[in-house]
Amino acid sequence: MNNLIQNEMLKLLARKRLIVVGGILAILVVLFTYAQYQTVQTQLKKLGTTDWRTTLQQQIIDTQNRLANSRIPDDFKKELEVRVKQQQYYLDNDINPAEPGAPSFTKEFMENSIDLLLPLMIMVIASDLVSSEFSMGSIKLLLTRPVKRWKILLSKYITLLLAISLIIAMMGLVSYLISGVVFGYKGWTAPAFSGFRITEAGFDSSGASIIPQWQFILMDFGVVWFAAVVVGTLSFMVSVLIRSTAAGMGIILALLIAGAILSNMVSSWTSAKYFFMLNMRLTDYLNGSPPPIEGMTLSFSLLVLTVWWLLALVISFTVFTKKDIY
Repeated sequence: MNNLIQNEMLKLLARKRLIVVGGILAILVVLFTYAQYQTVQTQLKKLGTTDWRTTLQQQIIDTQNRLANSRIPDDFKKELEVRVKQQQYYLDNDINPAEPGAPSFTKEFMENSIDLLLPLMIMVIASDLVSSEFSMGSIKLLLTRPVKRWKILLSKYITLLLAISLIIAMMGLVSYLISGVVFGYKGWTAPAFSGFRITEAGFDSSGASIIPQWQFILMDFGVVWFAAVVVGTLSFMVSVLIRSTAAGMGIILALLIAGAILSNMVSSWTSAKYFFMLNMRLTDYLNGSPPPIEGMTLSFSLLVLTVWWLLALVISFTVFTKKDIY
């Protein structure tokens, strides 16, 4: 098994996909760092200060003014009301929700990448792990080795898990190193709130607790990794089912884009909560952001994603072990 995994890793590195992903990450982080810096400068010109309390108070006022607009949809209005209560809670407890520094930037970058950017990068790696063997004709040579099919597929899947872990670690490291040049590298021990809940009654802060920033970031990375594994496993399944890498990437891309659209349109379609795409933003539960459909919780989303992950694994191994090779 070790030799199989080593062989798969060498093939993955030879395709230079990880290098491409790393280069894209570096470019995007530079752009987002510049955008964040420009936002800070704009606030400075508008308010005449960089004090976070003044900025937060202005944000609350701006949101309340938007709430006064009768044309706002009810779902979006509830989201804005939750945001105001959450911001006011931070203000009352003298906690800066956007502590300046590379750790905060890294956390926000990971949270905003979980539903589209990161899955797309995972898809690039996972979508041709199996299908490329068919397109290049190497699958016959691979299966002539005295190794059971399930072991061959397992080695590819373990390679995928290693690649996912490497991409997430690379994303965190690159965003921290580059953003730190502008915002500084401090802020690991800054206080952060965890335990906010969104109930039918609205914003609930009764279970909120203060934890250090580094602990919150570890929680973020944990749920981001799990969501990435689910998307990677689904892409892996498509790679087993479809011999065309381009077609497989197109299917996963369409599903991810559909999820991004549905998350803003399905608040009244309760059955949509069983789609894996609507359960991807696990970090929203940590931040206390409203779920796309009322009643969804962290436990529910983890359960739904686990079911999708298990189904994808079962289908992948069942099809690959019984598939005719011609």
